[in-house]
Amino acid sequence: MDIQEFLNLTIFGIAIKQPVTFLVKALLIYLVTQGAVSLIKFLFRRSQRKHNSTFLDKTTASFLQRISVYALYIIGGAIFLSLIPGMEKVGNSILAGAGIMAMAVGFASQEALSNFISGLFIVFGKPFRIGDIIKLDDIVTGTVAEITLRHTVIKSLENRTIIIPNSKINSSTIINSTLSAEDICSFIEVGVSYDTDLDKAMGIMREEVMKHPSLKDHRSDEEKKKNAPVVTVRVINLGDSAITLRAWAWANNSGEAFAMKCDLLKSVKERFDRENIEIPFPYSNLIIKNQVKG
Repeated sequence: MDIQEFLNLTIFGIAIKQPVTFLVKALLIYLVTQGAVSLIKFLFRRSQRKHNSTFLDKTTASFLQRISVYALYIIGGAIFLSLIPGMEKVGNSILAGAGIMAMAVGFASQEALSNFISGLFIVFGKPFRIGDIIKLDDIVTGTVAEITLRHTVIKSLENRTIIIPNSKINSSTIINSTLSAEDICSFIEVGVSYDTDLDKAMGIMREEVMKHPSLKDHRSDEEKKKNAPVVTVRVINLGDSAITLRAWAWANNSGEAFAMKCDLLKSVKERFDRENIEIPFPYSNLIIKNQVKG
């Protein structure tokens, strides 16, 4: 029996040729779809090796790759559906222009679609990119680890993974510490009592900041010519119980700035203790009156 005779055999009234043809076509669709997906991933990986690419940066490439892969799977699924008897219209409608319906089904809800649109604004508007250090609404601070179709993943300073919907990020106030220069100015603020020698206290703060290894000289060439101090210390507030002094201390990045601030608050406090400079704290007087009952 040759192959043609075998294919013409019928079982329960169905020619063997029909399921074999269906399986072959389905296998071809799967192989072509997987091949196209692998090719897309390869091309995007290759684009990332070209450091001179300004459009396809890491953030944009990652986002576009996801869209392309999802689109290929939708097309492959639509072609597969067109092979199933009774499902031809569904498959053809997806291929012919019902992509919006397929996308709506894929994203499952209006909220997810909103996150997707917001993700497009993030990727192409570039308020931040993967690897940037950002702060959202003065609540969440961390490094952008991933931008997906629905959400953005942020690694916090405590190495916690924070997943935020893209639509929420788009309506948040974003502070990007990496968008321009990475230099960070850390404010070292300490309160002293009103009878303190301010010049002495300000000089001590400047000395302590100057000794820190993470301090960066942020002066311009003009400021250096004028012998401007590396560390500026000023009185910024006359409070109810203390005079607040602030030192401007620059570091290379936010991580070094945070560590430097913690170190300096400790060293300034210890130095003030040795120099008998008081750091006042709020206190309340409790007055109890004895009532004499007649």
